Amino acid sequence: MAHHKSALKRIRSDEKKRERNRYQHKTARNAVRKLRDCTDAKEASSMLPLVSAMLDKLAKRNILHKNKASNLKSSLTKHVSSL
Repeated sequence: MAHHKSALKRIRSDEKKRERNRYQHKTARNAVRKLRDCTDAKEASSMLPLVSAMLDKLAKRNILHKNKASNLKSSLTKHVSSL
């Protein structure tokens, strides 16, 4: 158990950050899943920039590795262009 005020505050702030990161990561995963399941080319092409922006933000904040974000964006772009 932490005894210093700063350590207790760090525990509280880390928990908040962890919850926020989990929420954003899960939201992005669901968006990627929804885009992969999409069969309508017009809808998919309109969703692609939004999902790409989500992945870029996660990579910028180190929630997702930048190469993984890049690979996901690439595969999603190929999927949308094949529709």
